[in-house]
Amino acid sequence: MTALPTRMTAIGIKAPGGPEMLVPEQRPVPTPGHAEILVKVAAAGVNRPDVMQRQGLYPPPAGAPDIPGLEIAGEVVALGPNVKRWKTGDRVMALVVGGGYAEYCLTHESHALPVGGLSMVEAAAVPETFFTVWHNMVERGGLKSGESFLVHGGSSGIGTTAIQLAKALGARVITTAGTTEKCAACRKLGADVAINYKTDDFVAACKAATGDKGADVILDMVGGDYIARNYEAAAVEGRIVQIAFQGSPKTTVDFRRIMLKRLHHTGSTLRSRSVADKGAIARAVEDNALPMIVKGKVKPVIYKTFPLKEAAAAHALMETSAHIGKIVLTL
Repeated sequence: MTALPTRMTAIGIKAPGGPEMLVPEQRPVPTPGHAEILVKVAAAGVNRPDVMQRQGLYPPPAGAPDIPGLEIAGEVVALGPNVKRWKTGDRVMALVVGGGYAEYCLTHESHALPVGGLSMVEAAAVPETFFTVWHNMVERGGLKSGESFLVHGGSSGIGTTAIQLAKALGARVITTAGTTEKCAACRKLGADVAINYKTDDFVAACKAATGDKGADVILDMVGGDYIARNYEAAAVEGRIVQIAFQGSPKTTVDFRRIMLKRLHHTGSTLRSRSVADKGAIARAVEDNALPMIVKGKVKPVIYKTFPLKEAAAAHALMETSAHIGKIVLTL
C-alpha cells in the first residue's frame, strides 16, 4: 500500500464573513482514532450549516475540526483501532462532524454507508440530507402512507430529498418554493402540489390541497412567522418538525392551536448528536432509504459541482438560493 502523505489541501475559514473567507491551505492529514476511518475524499456536499459556520453563526461542536463540510464520499485509506465493518479500498459515503472540505477526512465507522452504484458526486450528496430527512420526517414526524406532508423550501437539498422520500412512502406531498421554475422542478420530483410562497398564501393553498383537513406532517426550516402559520396549516393531530431557522428562531404564537388541534411540535439538530445516535440514524437510512436510492426510486438531485479550491464560489451560489438540489465540491 502506498504511504499516505502527511499534508493535505483543506479549505480553511480565514475569519467569519463572506464566501471569500474560504481559502485553500495546507493541513496535516488526520490520524484515525478508535473506531474511525480515514477517507480519501472524492466529493463533499455543501450545506446551509457550512455557510452559517463560515459566517461565524454555527461554531463546530467541541472536538470537531474547524474545516467546514458535513458529508463526503471517497475511498477508505486507513483504519483506526477496532474498526470492524470497513477495510482499506472500500468506497463509502459518510456523515462527518466537520472537515469534509479537504483531501482526507475522518468519520466514525458507524456513520459511513456503502456507495454502491452511485457516482461519488451523488454519494456525497446523500448523508447529511437523507439522515436529516429520514430522522425528522419519518422517525420524529411519523409520516405514514396515505398522510399529507408539507415541506417548505422544496427546491433545496433537504426539500428535493423530502419530496421524493415522502412520495416513495405513499404520502400526498405539498411543498413551497419561491419561483415558478422551482415549483415546476418540485412537481417533476413528485410533489402533488407546489405553492409559490411569494405569490400565494401557503396556509390557504395547503388547506385547499387537503380538502380543508390540513397537513399531517410539516417539515420546516424557516421558522419566524412560519411557526404560527404551520399551526394553521396543520391537520388535527398534526406533527410539525423544526430542522432549521432561515428566519428568526423567535416569534409570537397562539398556543391554543396546539390544544385545539392536539398538535405535536418537535425538532432536532444532527451535528451535535452523539456518535451512537448518528449511528442509529445511519442504520435506519441504510435499511430503509438506501434500497430506494439503489433502485432509483429516490436520488440526490445535483445542481452544480465545483472543484474543492473553488469552495468560495460554491458558497456564493448557495447564498443566491438559485440552485435546485445539491451543490457538491469535487477533488
